[in-house]
Amino acid sequence: MRKQLYVIHDGVPTEAIIRSYTKEDFQGLIAVQSECFPPPYPEELWWSEEQLNEHITRFPEGALCCEISGKVIGSMTGLIVDMNQYHESHSWEQITDRGYIRNHNPEGDTLYVADICVIPAYRKAGIGKWLLQSMYETVVHLRLKRLLGAGRMPGYHKYAAEETPEQYLGKVMTGIYKDPVITFLLRCGRTPVGIASDYLDDEESCNYAALMEWRNPFL
Repeated sequence: MRKQLYVIHDGVPTEAIIRSYTKEDFQGLIAVQSECFPPPYPEELWWSEEQLNEHITRFPEGALCCEISGKVIGSMTGLIVDMNQYHESHSWEQITDRGYIRNHNPEGDTLYVADICVIPAYRKAGIGKWLLQSMYETVVHLRLKRLLGAGRMPGYHKYAAEETPEQYLGKVMTGIYKDPVITFLLRCGRTPVGIASDYLDDEESCNYAALMEWRNPFL
């Protein structure tokens, strides 16, 4: 997959390319991870070349990057799963095979988001939204039922002593709270369908995540 479009960066229309990533992009993809997740985030949790090779080998349609002026500035990775094989409160490690996606199931009906990241300098240019839009197109193209992924709730730790994660998410949905991740996903057309506990070692979210889907409107 490859498409060209314009994003507004620092007030200027800027050409961006969203395409499938390849082996030649591995170092650039790891550099994006390092910018998005700097220390104290552990370096060993960035994508490795071994993981990236599994992505492009097992499901190249789910391995996307965004390039501007020849530099990779964001990426998104997904896999196909049969959610009947997983409990609603699954962890990231379970659903993505620790990021190696060796559990990718071409017979499944759900495209699951393993990761999406954009370097800080371009986070207000709409890159993340365009990466998600491109993955929605993949869902339609492959005639899958939906896209599903778990969104962090980094604002939850402020209210965890008084509220359950379900109550916190409910107040985000009614506009009482604004959560940077959940609100972004809502703007991208995602809908919350549940809560996953012990999803990821994430102090801000108290290890919870909101399961959010996008349904294929053509099925």
